[in-house]
Amino acid sequence: MENVLSVKRLHKKIRGKTIIHDVSFEVQAGEIFGFLGPNGSGKTTTIRMLVDLIKPTSGEVRICGYHVQKEPEKALRHVGCIVENPEVYSYLTGWENLDHFARMLDGVGVPRIQEVVRTVKLEERIHDKVRTYSLGMRQRLGIAQALLGKPKLLILDEPTNGLDPKGIKELREFVKMLSSEGLSVLISSHLLSEIQLLCDRVAIINGGRILTEGKVDDLVKQAKGYVIWQLDKTLQGREALQKDLNIEIIDADALRHGESLKAGMPDAIITSMQSAHIPETVERLVMQQIGVVSVYQAAPTLEELFLSMTEEEQLA
Repeated sequence: MENVLSVKRLHKKIRGKTIIHDVSFEVQAGEIFGFLGPNGSGKTTTIRMLVDLIKPTSGEVRICGYHVQKEPEKALRHVGCIVENPEVYSYLTGWENLDHFARMLDGVGVPRIQEVVRTVKLEERIHDKVRTYSLGMRQRLGIAQALLGKPKLLILDEPTNGLDPKGIKELREFVKMLSSEGLSVLISSHLLSEIQLLCDRVAIINGGRILTEGKVDDLVKQAKGYVIWQLDKTLQGREALQKDLNIEIIDADALRHGESLKAGMPDAIITSMQSAHIPETVERLVMQQIGVVSVYQAAPTLEELFLSMTEEEQLA
């Protein structure tokens, strides 16, 4: 597939300190690419370099084949971007905001403004003052502004910040719709569940370094799922499971949702094991007169992989 965005060996030093280390990734035509990392991991700094707001110390960024640092006008005409928060004028109406930004773009007139307003579903409120808009509506207006120039790449930096669950769901559906129409979308976020639901591929960044990159499904397979056991004889059951070399007992405190799990299932035994080993383990427990009240296999998530990778990075 065609690469709409190509980032190669991007470095950034500020006051002698390297904050972005050898970052490389690509975004293909029509895909939703997740740029995932905790706050302070280097996401926004990288995005600022992608759109020429700050200069990299070394490395290159190409958008639709054009070198951003050498051919900025040709490269950036293919990009729509919201970095951190949409920059709109609250004292103007939504329409007046779009009209103001449209004047800065060649060939963008009333028909295109009407088109993007329909795309972001702001028809009923577009002539209201922006100060009366909800946060979700402001986000949609910002996206409409970014779409005015018919970009091939849309970059959204933490677009779900401050949105309620309904707003996040609407944004997710909206981004999927844009992708289905051939637009490439790069979304930076620290919300792992949203990235897993939304993106085709993802790069995980921490400490200014890319830890891994790949298809979401492939990365999830690398994460450890776990199996939760409830047994009628908890102590004997735990001992029996510990004796099996194919089973690892996991402390609930090590899990992201460990506290809620302990509250709801205080006697649960959490293990890491292959799913194929579950039936014979059940049979062995029953033969030892240990009743299996329930056994639940929790699917691995991107969150588990993210936590394990960032913890390893901190220990390194």
